[in-house]
Amino acid sequence: MKPPAIHDPAILESPLAIQGLTVSYGQNPVVYSVDFVTPPGSLTAIVGPNGAGKSTLLKAALGIVRRLSGEVLVYGKPYAQQSQRIAYVPQRNSVDWDFPATVLDVVTMGLFRQLRWWQFTRRKHRDTALACLARVGMESFADRQIGQLSGGQQQRVFLARALAQQADLTILDEPFAGVDAATEKAIVEVLKSLRQQGKTLLCVHHDLTTVRDYFDHVLLVNVRRVAAGPVDEAFTESALQQAYGGRLGALQLERIVSVNSTPGA
Repeated sequence: MKPPAIHDPAILESPLAIQGLTVSYGQNPVVYSVDFVTPPGSLTAIVGPNGAGKSTLLKAALGIVRRLSGEVLVYGKPYAQQSQRIAYVPQRNSVDWDFPATVLDVVTMGLFRQLRWWQFTRRKHRDTALACLARVGMESFADRQIGQLSGGQQQRVFLARALAQQADLTILDEPFAGVDAATEKAIVEVLKSLRQQGKTLLCVHHDLTTVRDYFDHVLLVNVRRVAAGPVDEAFTESALQQAYGGRLGALQLERIVSVNSTPGA
């Protein structure tokens, strides 16, 4: 079923509504005519094989990469008018970890939207940043240079920065890539707590076996949109076969479907 038109009154307040989004590098489209409407208050996974355009789709929606065509609305308005309502956590490999900033500096950057151009951060901003670090278990690392941390610790810090922004929509690009099990669990707990507060979260995700446990909605893509909706409805064997083709073996696909069909798995 084709999603409603992007100007349909029913979706104008959607956190992120995308219609006909296409991105091309040279002659080859990496994202082609994708439509997607993010449900408010949802925790949504974007899944698909390597090279499917998952990260590019989000970067194009945020204006980080140029889109060839398509329209994007954030809560019913162009992104430029609503950027303050979005927090973005990039992939770790896109960050300059040698930048001379402390953990506290990085988190405090998430508060700059609250300041006028002539203002400096104050004690209350430091306290807010420390509280966000505490939520991800990193308050004791506040004075550490960001590049001295492990991959999992760095990811927690960038999640803390997103928390400091107090955004309505948080977009995370591979938040669990290269992190340890404890960090993954801590991130999931924070994301679920934000959803319980009515926030909307959209994550590029690669581990198919944890989709049901972590998320309530899913978008499957492979250059084009394959399926989207509640996990129970959209994360099916046929959709996975269509998205991944021969990249998933029969036994691997059976395991994924089995895990995601077991309540509480």
